Amino acid sequence: MGGCLTKNKAPEPQQNGYRSMGANYQRPHEQQYQQQQQQQQQQPVVVSQHRPHSNHYQTQQVAFKPPVTAPSPSPRPVQKVDTILGKPYEDVKSHYMLGKELGRGQFGVTYLCTEISTGRQYACKSISKRKLVSKNDKEDMRREIQIMQHLSGQPNIVEFKGAYEDRQAVHLVMELCAGGELFDRIIAKGFYTERAAATICRAIVNVVHACHFMGVMHRDLKPENFLLASKDEHAPLKATDFGLSVFIQEGKDYRDIVGSAYYVAPEVLRRKYGKEIDIWSAGVILYILLSGVPPFWAETEKGIFDAILQGEIDFESQPWPSISPSAKDLVKKMLTKDPKKRITSAQVLEHHWIKEGGDASDKPIDSAVLSRMKQFRAMNKLKKLALKVSPCIIGSHLVLFVPICIR
Repeated sequence: MGGCLTKNKAPEPQQNGYRSMGANYQRPHEQQYQQQQQQQQQQPVVVSQHRPHSNHYQTQQVAFKPPVTAPSPSPRPVQKVDTILGKPYEDVKSHYMLGKELGRGQFGVTYLCTEISTGRQYACKSISKRKLVSKNDKEDMRREIQIMQHLSGQPNIVEFKGAYEDRQAVHLVMELCAGGELFDRIIAKGFYTERAAATICRAIVNVVHACHFMGVMHRDLKPENFLLASKDEHAPLKATDFGLSVFIQEGKDYRDIVGSAYYVAPEVLRRKYGKEIDIWSAGVILYILLSGVPPFWAETEKGIFDAILQGEIDFESQPWPSISPSAKDLVKKMLTKDPKKRITSAQVLEHHWIKEGGDASDKPIDSAVLSRMKQFRAMNKLKKLALKVSPCIIGSHLVLFVPICIR
């Protein structure tokens, strides 16, 4: 009766001399151990490094840090060179040894060159970049290279080897045509026949046919742009200059007045033309081959243009009465004023006068033809020489014999 109990509170059991503290009770040493574990989890990972000291080990705590990668240096920006060919400068002399000068034109100089690796000889046409000032000049240069690459390998077209550019010039390396110019060969031979003229004209029209078939309009066909591959009597004729050529866009009317005065088609002067102009120019060359003079003649360029637009062709003067009717028939068809009615390159090559084994006469043409051809050739050379002194005047009337190019 003398014991006093607390209401609703059961006596606390004892375990091993300690009173039980319920489900959450921890012994003092257990509580201390868990606190140490929690502190270690909150601290960074450490690596123990043991060093001997006074006959026992002392533990040194070193914080672990992930390896730091040094930032890679940013690459130096590549300096872009503003080149005409769209590629870095390359010294042509690292591939070829340049030799003697072969020829000189309005825009460049052609040299004999020898490939270092093979010893083969080529021609290197070097165009001064001082002549390539405007955007159009540079585009024309790129287009000429593209067209020569496109046509390379075709019969009667010079083989293109490669293009190089340095700070001073663009260099075009191509097949060497060591046989000289067409008219020089004809004059040097001393005699001439219709059959020989047919063979030459066939080679020229083959070039036109290949160009048109591959989507190119030449726009500057003239005897000076054809060279003989070698000095051999039967050396093939090669077209060498494509500076005014363009890729044909079907349905487009071209309006640039381009070409060389004697060989320009009437529709070029009217500023609306297509690939038919190449047949006209080849027809003018054939007329010269058979008579020694161009069909449209005057003392001034304006006079030549007026004669071309009138389109009156002389087949009455010498030597035309002695020229075969089939030869005259082909010339007339090639020099038809209406380009839609003008004969095509394929039709020219099928003409009975020009075909191999055709009816072109093997009788020598009048010697007066060679004399006139020689005079015409000498006059052209004199005009070219004058161009080295007198600058070309660009405008509505241009210097005679200079390739015309009005945009």
